[in-house]
Amino acid sequence: MEELILKEIYKSLTEGLSVALVTITESIGSTPRNSGSIMAVWEDGTIKGSVGGGSIEYKIIEKAKNCLVNKEDSNFHYILNENGDIGMQCGGAARGYIKVFLPRNKLLIIGGGHIGEQLYKLGKIIGFYTVIFDDRQEYANEKIYSEADEIIYGDIEEKLARYPVDESCYIVVVSRGHESDLKAVRSVVGRSGAYLGMIGSARKTQIVINKLLEEGISKEELEKVYAPIGLDISSEVPEEIALAIISEILLVKNNGTLNHRKDIKRVKI
Repeated sequence: MEELILKEIYKSLTEGLSVALVTITESIGSTPRNSGSIMAVWEDGTIKGSVGGGSIEYKIIEKAKNCLVNKEDSNFHYILNENGDIGMQCGGAARGYIKVFLPRNKLLIIGGGHIGEQLYKLGKIIGFYTVIFDDRQEYANEKIYSEADEIIYGDIEEKLARYPVDESCYIVVVSRGHESDLKAVRSVVGRSGAYLGMIGSARKTQIVINKLLEEGISKEELEKVYAPIGLDISSEVPEEIALAIISEILLVKNNGTLNHRKDIKRVKI
């Protein structure tokens, strides 16, 4: 049973779902389940496995769901007698731990050209789940992207429209031209991605934004698009442009600032 629970957790993570694993670490006296019992809990209350049944399991499920909302692990300790807080008369006590598993952040790279390739390399170093989209097979293949988690070849607009985008997705549009960039942004803007950026000059990005406004996409949604993309490090080298883009993504992901960490008042020279 434990193996099936772990397989379900892994499957959910690959599908972008968070899961909590509950483990009984200590059982004292008479308890419904022994130490080592495990149960998986999903945000909607779905469970697999059991850590006791009855009131104690209900309490633990609710606590696990709260851990998933807050994205944090937690200990628990319940006393199962008339003096306890869950109305069970077993006479024992149970301690345990709730471990929250979050899906890996995804880096969706729309365009497998020079900058896309450098983004992929940096994304793998950082630990992103990397997905490459391109409508050119010479730029969407395992020879270039041997360690990519997914390579999606075909019509970009169609493939992106079908791809599940959630808050773990960081989307970078670096395709081969403003027409394909337009199609890509059109497919994902307004969805629940954590970040959407598009490469290009100020003039080019303005043309794309204006076109999308004409199509009825709201100004509020388009203002969330990072375009032109990346931090301004004054470089035209693909490797450095990719670094500027990844830096902006990490800035958004980690709620960072653009301040230098050097404090001239603290450093004695």
